[in-house]
Amino acid sequence: MTDGHHIGSAADLLDEQDVRRFIHDSLAHADLDGRSVCLVVPDATRSCPLPLLLAAIHAALRERAAGMTVVVALGTHAAMSEAELAAHLGYAEHGLEATYPGLRVVNHEWWDPQTFTSLGAIDAARVADLSGGLLHEGVEVRVNRAVVEHDVAIVVGPVFPHEVVGFSGGNKYFFPGVSGPEVIDLSHWLGALITSTAIIGTRGTTPVRSLIDEAAALIPNRTLALCVVAESNGPGLHAMSFGDPPAAWAAAADVSAHAHVRYLDRPVRRVVSIMPTKYDDIWTAAKGFYKLDPVVADGGQVILYAPHVREVSRMHPEIYDVGYHCRDYFVRQWEKFKHVPWGVLAHSTHLFGAGSYDDVHGEQGRVTVTLATGIPADTVRSVNLHHLDPTAVDIEAMAADPDTLVVPDAGEVLYRLR
Repeated sequence: MTDGHHIGSAADLLDEQDVRRFIHDSLAHADLDGRSVCLVVPDATRSCPLPLLLAAIHAALRERAAGMTVVVALGTHAAMSEAELAAHLGYAEHGLEATYPGLRVVNHEWWDPQTFTSLGAIDAARVADLSGGLLHEGVEVRVNRAVVEHDVAIVVGPVFPHEVVGFSGGNKYFFPGVSGPEVIDLSHWLGALITSTAIIGTRGTTPVRSLIDEAAALIPNRTLALCVVAESNGPGLHAMSFGDPPAAWAAAADVSAHAHVRYLDRPVRRVVSIMPTKYDDIWTAAKGFYKLDPVVADGGQVILYAPHVREVSRMHPEIYDVGYHCRDYFVRQWEKFKHVPWGVLAHSTHLFGAGSYDDVHGEQGRVTVTLATGIPADTVRSVNLHHLDPTAVDIEAMAADPDTLVVPDAGEVLYRLR
């Protein structure tokens, strides 16, 4: 399918020339002459052929835009080094200025308060309305100041099934991608209250997406989005959409729902998620659980196989103190935990999965989460997860077990029961 705003389908991969032509034609019809442009792009934890996209955008705008800045939407991930940025964006061979003359590249420095500017606030009554009554908290909306210091901000990034919002992409690159901690914590905790199982892969505007769109509506300058449906862990593109962020995102999400979802006829007792090296801690590698949990039988097991991972979280030490628990563990002991960043609590519930908690029976999880990583066994157990020595994992033997599903390059494709 192709029209003025969309090209491609889940069944196909786009030709490189079609990609360049679509970007050129889309930007040709955008009012960008003489305007400064901020490009908000993902970090390396997302599959996306950014060198191809960025080269096409730069070629289309270098003679038109008054200036261009790339901001890498880290959310709260670790900063990318200069060498990592060069590889990620495609200027490692010749250098930034020779490859993309006039382009500036920066990390979203979320740890520095000077990074942000305030756009105002969403009051408690509106949050209650957007969240379906789950939250009654007002929230300040802060964003990376580069977004508002340029005339136009363009999201450039992929859309995948997502554990917090339903499908990633679009305005999510602003909030939480280059957001202050306030909206990050509120939106992630809202997703945790709904639960990852209920929201992941949900099409349409979820309550979390509504909150994100409400925050993005406070951005005072023009916003656009080039939303792509990338080949999971591959170089290709299935589809692209361009335009107003909610509309471009919705078109891409419809394709992602076919390209990035696999269906099983029956649940399995065990899943082995083999994690790519782009996930370098459990905070990011946990996607191997989120995407597979829906097909695991009650009482079953998910093994995250990632021998290269040596720490639980590079950037969020609070998780070592809190550990991993189900939603009700926190909700029923809210006074004890409400001071912990809500994004940390949300991550905790997402990896632990569904479960129950009360004062009599304690905590019961629906499934067992086991780490076969380079993290020491005592550390794994201290955060309330199970440990397995990765050298003892026989992938071939597990794959031969009819009750085990082995998934290479896990983390982006969602598995569901038919």
